[in-house]
Parts: sequence; structure tokens; C-alpha cells
Amino acid sequence: MEEKTFDTDYGTIHYWDNSLASDLPALVFLPGLTADHRLFDRQIQHFQSSRRCLVWDAPGHGASRPFRLDFTLTDKAKFLHGILSDQGIERPILVGQSMGGYVAQMFGQLYPGEMGALVCIDSAPLQRRYLTAAELWALEHVEPVYRLYPWKALQRAGSRGCATSPYGQQLMADMIADYRREEYCALAGHGFRILARAIADDLPYEPRCPVVLICGMSDRAGSTRRYNKAWAKHTRYPIHWLAGAGHNSNTDRPQAVNAILAQIVLP
Repeated sequence: MEEKTFDTDYGTIHYWDNSLASDLPALVFLPGLTADHRLFDRQIQHFQSSRRCLVWDAPGHGASRPFRLDFTLTDKAKFLHGILSDQGIERPILVGQSMGGYVAQMFGQLYPGEMGALVCIDSAPLQRRYLTAAELWALEHVEPVYRLYPWKALQRAGSRGCATSPYGQQLMADMIADYRREEYCALAGHGFRILARAIADDLPYEPRCPVVLICGMSDRAGSTRRYNKAWAKHTRYPIHWLAGAGHNSNTDRPQAVNAILAQIVLP
């Protein structure tokens, strides 16, 4: 995987691409909030020899710092579109974990028909109807709550709350440890705010492509399991419930997630 960059008015985004020529659709991996490209190491290791793979450090994350935190979720999807255009990647399978799944849904809203498929891992729908007014309000006010926690407690909650496996917990702990406390709280607060505002816009967010949902049965991040149950019921999207997996299913059950990705067939 070769590290590359994409310049924006807010900062520079770093991403990794193997540039492999393949008849199979490219896999584009989008990590969740406060996680970086390492979140998908087990997927990259599995697929990079057989198909085009790209993964980014989202704006403000990992190597994509410093980055001004006044962009929107729409901006984030536009940055992704610019990267894919630069690399000549058409109709990829977007694989988004948590916040990455929201970015992918916004991408589908802005660029209908340009996704080959969407895989949401422990994410949730962007449609307004799935959230209560109280839940939407809470998303806007995450940052002051985070700032109440001592840094060590926040780090511990972030790692143990996202994964069930020793590998997944240690990986998340390592990624969080790369931030300073103030930086981490600001990044998390900004991420939840732009999510709340995208939901409040009440747009259709209906991808014109196959959609596959994956959710850990031990996911304890907010109401993720409830959202996924309702999402699958309302849309009839196929959903895979992974036993023993937490919010970062792809680190807790990497072989299962890899098998699901390998089975996706585009129309």
C-alpha cells in the first residue's frame, strides 16, 4: 500500500492505495470516528493481493492532521469523491465502519449511481425518522460530556467500549493514544455535530446500489443495534449479526467480515 495525499482548503488528507489492476470492484475502507486506517488492517491484508484497495485517514484523524474542524459531512463526502476521481476508481464498494458508514451514505446522496455497493459495519441510517429528538440533541452535545472525563478514563472507555477482542481493544487504544486529550474531545465533538446536522437536514439518503449491513451482537455503542434492526426491517437490506463482536466488528471478527465482503456481487 502506497501512502498518497489529497490537498483541501482545510488541510491535507492522507490515504493508502495499492493501485492494483483487477476486474473486481475496488474496496474503499472508511474508518469510524477517532479511528485511523489501521482499523482495517485485517481487511487490507486479506484483499490487497487480489483487488484494488484504498483506505484513508479521515480529515482530522491520524496522519490527516492538522485539519480545520469546520467542514461538514457533505464536505467529507466531497473530499472522498475527489480522491476516487484522482485515482480513477469507479463504482467502488464503500466499506464504512460507524462514522465511515455515514460518510458513504452522504456520498450516495451526492453522487447517485457512483457506488457499486455499500457495506455499513456497526453504523446506522442517516434518515431522520430513525432518531428521537432527544437522541439528535444528544449528538450535538457530546463534546462537553467527553470533557468531563479524565483522559485515562476516556481512553479506556473508547477502547473497551468499541471492541470485545484483545486485538480490537489494543488497536483502538493505540489509535486513541496518538491524540492529545483536547484534540480527541474536539474531534469527537465535531464528528457527532456534523452527523446530527446531516440527519436534521432530513434528506432521502437512499443509495442506488446494493446495501449490506453488518452489526456486532455485542455492540454497546449507543443504540447501534436498535438502529440496525429497524434499518433492516424497514428497507429489507440483508443484515449479518456477528456473535461476540462489538462496535468494531471488523477487528473482533475479521474473518467473518472478510467472507461477507468477498461474497458481494455487483449487478
